[in-house]
Amino acid sequence: MNVEQLHEMLKKSQEARGFFFNRDREKVIALLEGLITNRERYGYMCCPCRLASEDREWDKDIICPCVYRGPDVDEYGSCYCALYVSKEWNEDKIPHVFVPERRPVEKTLGKL
Repeated sequence: MNVEQLHEMLKKSQEARGFFFNRDREKVIALLEGLITNRERYGYMCCPCRLASEDREWDKDIICPCVYRGPDVDEYGSCYCALYVSKEWNEDKIPHVFVPERRPVEKTLGKL
């Protein structure tokens, strides 16, 4: 699957759930390319903004769309990497603020 195919597939499925791609198309394409790279590297599309462990079970919380996306978009209008945003975020109806990392520290440090 190439970037455009992934874009169309995710756009259709996620917009139906109320999650929109960031209006910055360059950023979206770069993140989607990262997802494709991670799928080739690890066998699953983990968030390109986080370190993967190469263990699907350990990383299941950061497989895109990650489990943190919903709470991030609900609270901040954007997910951690800003791939997914709310309609209001894209329309500048809410401020664009830093989204703190929700992943537990033991997960962010990786498997030891």
